[in-house]
Amino acid sequence: MGLMKVVVVALMWVMVAGRVRGEEVTYDGRALIINGTRRILFSGSIHYPRSTPQMWPSLMAKAKQGGLDVIQTYVFWNAHEPEQGQYNFKGRFDLARFIKEAGAQGLYVSLRIGPFINSEWKYGGFPFWLRDVPGIVFRSDNEPFKFHMEKFVTVIVNLMKAERLFASQGGPIIISQIENEYQNVEAAFGEKGPSYVRWAASMAVGLQTGVPWMMCKQDDAPDPVINACNGLRCGQTFAGPNSPKKPSLWAENWTSRYQVYGEDPRPRSPTDLAFAVASFVARKHGSFVNYYMYHGGTNFGKSASSYIPTSYYDQAPLDEYGLIWLPTWGHLRELHAAIKQSRKPLLSGTYTNYSLGHLQEAHVFRTNSGRCAAFLVNFGSKARLQFLNATYNLPAQSISILQDCKKVTFNTAKVNAQYGERSANPVQYLNQNQQWRAFAEEVPSTKQNSLVAEGLLEQMSTTKDVTDYLWYTISYNHSQNDGQQTLHVDSLAHVLHVFLNGEIVGTIHGSHNGAKPVFENPIPFREGQNDISLLSVMVGIPSSGAHLEKRIAGLRHVRVQGMQNSMQDLTYNQWHYQVGLVGEKMLIYTRKGSKQARWKHLLGYTNKPLTWYKTRFDTPQGTDPVVLNLRNMGKGEVWINGQSIGRYWVSFTTPSGQPSQSLYHIPRSFLKPTSNLLVLLEEMGGDPRSITVETISVGRVCGKVSESHHPSVVYKSKKPRVRLECQQRRKITSIEFASFGTPVGNCSSYALGSCHSVASKAVVEKACLGMKKCSVPVITSRFGDDPCPGITKSLLVVANCS
Repeated sequence: MGLMKVVVVALMWVMVAGRVRGEEVTYDGRALIINGTRRILFSGSIHYPRSTPQMWPSLMAKAKQGGLDVIQTYVFWNAHEPEQGQYNFKGRFDLARFIKEAGAQGLYVSLRIGPFINSEWKYGGFPFWLRDVPGIVFRSDNEPFKFHMEKFVTVIVNLMKAERLFASQGGPIIISQIENEYQNVEAAFGEKGPSYVRWAASMAVGLQTGVPWMMCKQDDAPDPVINACNGLRCGQTFAGPNSPKKPSLWAENWTSRYQVYGEDPRPRSPTDLAFAVASFVARKHGSFVNYYMYHGGTNFGKSASSYIPTSYYDQAPLDEYGLIWLPTWGHLRELHAAIKQSRKPLLSGTYTNYSLGHLQEAHVFRTNSGRCAAFLVNFGSKARLQFLNATYNLPAQSISILQDCKKVTFNTAKVNAQYGERSANPVQYLNQNQQWRAFAEEVPSTKQNSLVAEGLLEQMSTTKDVTDYLWYTISYNHSQNDGQQTLHVDSLAHVLHVFLNGEIVGTIHGSHNGAKPVFENPIPFREGQNDISLLSVMVGIPSSGAHLEKRIAGLRHVRVQGMQNSMQDLTYNQWHYQVGLVGEKMLIYTRKGSKQARWKHLLGYTNKPLTWYKTRFDTPQGTDPVVLNLRNMGKGEVWINGQSIGRYWVSFTTPSGQPSQSLYHIPRSFLKPTSNLLVLLEEMGGDPRSITVETISVGRVCGKVSESHHPSVVYKSKKPRVRLECQQRRKITSIEFASFGTPVGNCSSYALGSCHSVASKAVVEKACLGMKKCSVPVITSRFGDDPCPGITKSLLVVANCS
């Protein structure tokens, strides 16, 4: 960072909202109170380890532009203390830098210390060394656990204090969280559960941060800790604060459901999200809503938990790469503005509610001075209803927000925001034989393994979370008299590769829905001694549930079945073990380690299991996000210049027949201008010549607005307008479609309707071509003669950005 930039950031930090003097943060039954003023706050989860420091400023700027006031993040214990007593706060784990960036951009911070976080992050955020503490019981009134938990929480709080990051010190942190969704597992700990909750709350409050604490999904959170809601529809499901002196907080409004390998994405529409927020504000007097996630980002390395892909919440308002996800981002932006426009009656008015029909209701907030806000809620099909002597048409499953209880400023089901279409564009084809080198991973035999034990070792306790891989090898004597024999293997890991005398004979895997790998196939044993080598693979370790310290993985039973169903149980025999792969121990994915390996020419090594591949590529020009397309690979992990961009599992397709993920994000900060080292481990067999380097862009934008739509509260426009804006420094280069009249369809499928102004395209081109953003009023006079008098018309525009 240059000296001038350092000075500018420092000045911004000093000037933001006068925070150098410190702010008092308290609360009452309506809201968090900052410097004596109740606030309606919209927050978004952005996790610092799932992005890069180079991405943080842009992510936060877009979050603020989207109407957010707060950035929320977990604190990742196993990232900060991977070895007991050895702390890491560098690079992507620089928590203080992340919080300072939020403050510099005028945003507050909600800090969820946990330290249990779940978050589909390995081991729920706990460092694996914690498992080996004698007598420990996680998340319980257990002295060893409480000792280490309090020590870490204190380290984080003291770091924040030392950097003066709490609002009471002039920093941006206005609220913190202790524990996380504990009520989900509390019953499993009996009497040790409630006492642990009381201890955790008391411990946190005793650290004297000067800001409130919350617990999510903990209905009995002890005073003064605030109980908060998590879920899809807290407006309907939240029982409310456990004290009239506490505000309604929504700690996690899920913007989609996290994806797992083998399942299709489960996106959430912007209209459903908006309905849920408006419902929470109206029905539960909610004054703090956090979107989980606002930007999901990337699970780099081995940070994801069981069966979780590298991409995390890609369809959040900001996608995996930090691009604006349309129209969700814009629709929520309009919602935030509409709600804040009525903040005075919402935060200080008298509340009443009444029925307007079987599935319709009104929620009214009115101050003594006459300020008024109303929410007309429709849980049913479209409805026409009367409210305060006026008639309102409500679309199905929608909420209308009425400024001054009269004028509709926003309806959750009507999307005015622009749409966009994201695409991946190949820029380099790595399809030449000479570009690639291969290194075959050696399958161990009983003569090579150094670790020998009776019986089958538990995998996680053996590998200590330093690798996904554990080899189990045994020598088996076969006689021709035994005839055809079948190998039975029961596993609690995620994937099992079966080798006989160094050659693969089968692969099986489990799934996120609880299915475990069970191998049961005939095996072509040779006469005499045979090496059975079983590679047990984890795809992340568990992140949720009670008693994580007792979870087990790896092989459980191994048997050989012969003729007449005779069975030999090998489970308790002598086994040989190898922790991890040879390539991992060599650090073959680093520049130095790569030079030490004996790489071979690619020919003869494609579509082979357990093969390492390497090549080099140059960084694409420009600033667009960079990805690898691994569409024809199987399963493994990818490193760029020694940094892992995560696991991949393209061969595990979804019910729709598509890979759960085929594009893998390479942050530009991981890259050099030229000759970037790409190394990948392929477990199952794939052809690396199919891999392409691609860039991600939003090359197509679209807007459709009716002349009867309400004016935008964001832009304070008196007339409805179609607004288009290109991302990534692009400009509008062509108008693909434009029709003022009754265009048919939407942004992805459109056609002229029975009414169309022939001037439509010319008017739009004049306003938009060559512009980064443009605005076209949806009024007849703009298009000349009225193409169909007496009919409500719309303007639909599809534009290309480049």
